[in-house]
Amino acid sequence: MDAKKITTHTLLEMKRRGEKISMLTAYDFSLARILDDAGIDVILVGDSASNVMAGHETTLPITLDQMIYHASSVVRAVKRALVVVDLPFGSYQGNSKEALNSAIRIMKESGAHAVKLEGGAEIIESVSRILSAGVPVMGHLGLTPQSIYKFGTYVVRAREDAEAQKLMDDAHMLEQAGCFAVVLEKIPATLAGKVAHQIQMPVIGIGAGNQVDGQVLVLHDMLGINKEFNPRFLRRYADLYGTIHQATQSYINDVKSRDFPNEKEQY
Repeated sequence: MDAKKITTHTLLEMKRRGEKISMLTAYDFSLARILDDAGIDVILVGDSASNVMAGHETTLPITLDQMIYHASSVVRAVKRALVVVDLPFGSYQGNSKEALNSAIRIMKESGAHAVKLEGGAEIIESVSRILSAGVPVMGHLGLTPQSIYKFGTYVVRAREDAEAQKLMDDAHMLEQAGCFAVVLEKIPATLAGKVAHQIQMPVIGIGAGNQVDGQVLVLHDMLGINKEFNPRFLRRYADLYGTIHQATQSYINDVKSRDFPNEKEQY
């Protein structure tokens, strides 16, 4: 594996030569170390930690302090991957000065390499202010989970012409502001491909088809730790729920039958 550090410039070069970008979420040291060692390009410390780590129904409850905790754990494990951290709900919307302070806290206290914000024109002032401080920003358009109560549903976004045009305009706006990449979530594949073709910055898809420049999934979904979440775009590469469940049952049985620990496993 090429151990050369991945940077925002690396991602741009990957797009230019047609090399796909791999991205997964991580929230702790142990799993982040495995992903980095396996050769993942980008690790997203997602606010999805609110769901998969804390058990909340949405991403909204997670705090800036909690995101910094998770990001710090991931950064300590990583030698190669680019680490991007979600700014959580309430830490950047409507107040660009607060957005800048939130981004600076993440960068200084966790050692992460970039932040990610959801939205387009609505948050462009915050994006610009963060970028003006030299903090790299990744955008996020389409289905934006922090706005779930506004949308009221997790259905595919930008099917209608007006919303598709706004998404396209927002993507251009984020690029012009200076974002180094954008995530497109749960939108029609043809629209995602059109965006990826028209803008120079890398486009990372989740439920956005294969015409984009890279893909991202939530690690716990991809590994089959979560069994309840079954969107069309999810491919499970393992069944860790079953593996961990079976291992735990075997441990319980060995303890109760007094098979564990045996003579070789004691001092």
